[in-house]
Amino acid sequence: MSRTRFEARLDKRQNLKQCEANGEVADSLDVRMALMEKVTSGECTLEEVQTELKKIKRNAKKNGKITRTQAFTRG
Repeated sequence: MSRTRFEARLDKRQNLKQCEANGEVADSLDVRMALMEKVTSGECTLEEVQTELKKIKRNAKKNGKITRTQAFTRG
């Protein structure tokens, strides 16, 4: 019996969580939450944080890491 789409998605989510726990993901949930804390505290604007996140994603490969999307699709 083959895997269902639901089971495949669960496996992908599990792989994403594992990659984040191992520190392989450049734009992990912790990084994103830290960026949003800057917005809520008034340190930066939303546009500045979005630009910084794009920069983090763009430089991920240079730093030997992957993005959340790449980790999800690998799973």
